[in-house]
Amino acid sequence: MPRWAWFVPLGLVTLVGALLAFRYGWIAATITETDVINAYANRYLTQDGGPEARVGDCVGLAGQVDGAWITVRCGSISYHVNRFGALISTDAASQRPSI
Repeated sequence: MPRWAWFVPLGLVTLVGALLAFRYGWIAATITETDVINAYANRYLTQDGGPEARVGDCVGLAGQVDGAWITVRCGSISYHVNRFGALISTDAASQRPSI
């Protein structure tokens, strides 16, 4: 087997790793707090909020749990979101300690 054939898998793994690093870097560099708040306010309106849900029910706070960049509180539901915009966890207001 030629020597260069041994390095092809290593090159492919390196290329895939570089593409993933670029993708996550791009997401982290371009996502804003407003994007996250709007996305989870939309989720609250369409899935979790019920018939009386309004966009005005949602507010963004600094992360309230470990690993959370932003906590979006909509009515009685809190969405804990990481730096890439992914949902870490949700909880209801009755489960949170009062601030």
